Amino acid sequence: AHPGFLDLMGFGRRNMDISTEEAKAYVKYQLGALYAFCKGENMEIQHVKPHGALYNMAGKNYDLAKAICEAIYEFDKNIILLGLSGSQLIKAGEDTGLRVAREVFADRAYEDDGSLRARSKEGAVITDENIAIDRVVKMVKENKVTSYSGKEIEIYADSICVHGDGVKALEFVKKIRERLISEGIEILPLKEIV
Repeated sequence: AHPGFLDLMGFGRRNMDISTEEAKAYVKYQLGALYAFCKGENMEIQHVKPHGALYNMAGKNYDLAKAICEAIYEFDKNIILLGLSGSQLIKAGEDTGLRVAREVFADRAYEDDGSLRARSKEGAVITDENIAIDRVVKMVKENKVTSYSGKEIEIYADSICVHGDGVKALEFVKKIRERLISEGIEILPLKEIV
């Protein structure tokens, strides 16, 4: 499930000023809608990853993150929370009692605090596939990433995000997979990792 702000025009990528109660309601509502489709196909929801601005805001705002986590826990405590490695969202998930998976981004630049560089800033998206793949390997094997300013920061990877709206997204994922396997890194379903 990928719940986000009710912001169709901005594709959920614009910050919104909402209460923690509203955030909790948004997440439960969107989980419920997806659950209806899953139930019809005899499927379960494995994990939840907030989308766009909600994800980024929850990464820095513990109260917002806690509301999201409580919504997930109250809906189904067995659902895995997928959140930015080192973020308040991961901390809130652990505090709430959810299984958490720490996510890293193949094609996004990081700030010194471990947050993602805003898309509105220069260098936010990494377009050179070779650089991105080298960064992924470093994040997985060394638990480090170089921030936009050049600082080495600690990071842990249970899952790697690649934005699927890129023209070459599928080929990019295949190249990442090939490189990880060549580096001796085993790729497993999320539910087997956390």
